[in-house]
Amino acid sequence: MNTTELRFASNRVRDIERYFLDTLEGLYPEGEVRMFVRMLFEAFLGWSHAELLSRRDETINQSDLLRFHWAAEDLKRFRPIQHIVGSCEFCGCRIEVDETTLIPRPETEEMVTRIIDHFSNKAPRRIVDLCTGSGCIAIALAKKWPEAEVWGVDVSEPALQKAQKNAAGNHVKVQFLQADILKEAAWREKLPYPVDLIVSNPPYVMEQEKRVMQRNVLDWEPAEALFVPDNDALVFYHAIADTAAACLSKEGNVVVEINEQLGDETLTVFRDLRFTGNIEKDFRGNARMAWIKR
Repeated sequence: MNTTELRFASNRVRDIERYFLDTLEGLYPEGEVRMFVRMLFEAFLGWSHAELLSRRDETINQSDLLRFHWAAEDLKRFRPIQHIVGSCEFCGCRIEVDETTLIPRPETEEMVTRIIDHFSNKAPRRIVDLCTGSGCIAIALAKKWPEAEVWGVDVSEPALQKAQKNAAGNHVKVQFLQADILKEAAWREKLPYPVDLIVSNPPYVMEQEKRVMQRNVLDWEPAEALFVPDNDALVFYHAIADTAAACLSKEGNVVVEINEQLGDETLTVFRDLRFTGNIEKDFRGNARMAWIKR
C-alpha cells in the first residue's frame, strides 16, 4: 500500500467523499466541498449526481484514486475547481479555462442572458466582444444567433488561443482579433461596420480591492484580466466608449459589466461622448451592468 492509498480510508466512493470533507474542512463551506466532489466525479468518471448518490458503496481503481488525491491537494492550495476539471458551463456552452483566462462568473452569465432577452424580437447582426478572454460571451451569443457576425477582441494571445478552441468545441463561428484596445485604434478598421452590439467584461477591479479577494482568484487567475490602477480605474471604459463612438450603429447598444462602486462614473464616460445609459443590478443586488445607447 502506497502513501496515496493511506490518505483514504478505502477506495469506496463514500470514503473518497468523506476524505474531501475532512481534509478541506475550514477551507471551504461543506456544501461547496460536496459540489467539488460532484464536479470531480463527473469530470473524472463521467458520473451524474444521481449516479454518485446511488453508487456510494462502489470502489474505483487506483489510477482514478490518484486523480482524486491530487485534486484534493490542488484544492488545499486554492486552485479553482474549474481549472482542475478543465472547464465550466456558461449559458449552455462548455468553456475550457486555465490560468490564461478568467473563469466566467454568474454575473457575466446573467448579463448575457439579459442581452438575449433584450434582443428577443430582433437579433443584432454584428456583435463585438471586447476583452473576450475565454470567448465565453462571444461564443454564447454566436450560439444563440448563428446568423450574426461575431467578433472577439483581446490583447492576450494565449487567451485568444483558448477562445478559438472554445468556439470550435461549441461549433460556433467567431472571428477573433488580437489587439490592445488601450494603445491603438487601427484594429477597429478590421471590424464590420456598423456594429449593432458592443459587449464587454473588461478589467475593472481596483488594486485596492485585492485585500478582500480570495486566494483562488489572486493566486490563479490572470491579474491583467482583473485589475486596473486605482487612479485610472475606468481606463477600459474610455477605450470601449471610443470604440462605440467610431463603430456603433445608429440604433446600436453597448452593454458592459462594471465595478459596482463606479456606476455613475462609468456612465459619465459614455455621456461625455453623447451616449445615454442606465445601470442595472445583478441577482445579488449589486450595480453590475451598464446599458448604453446613442
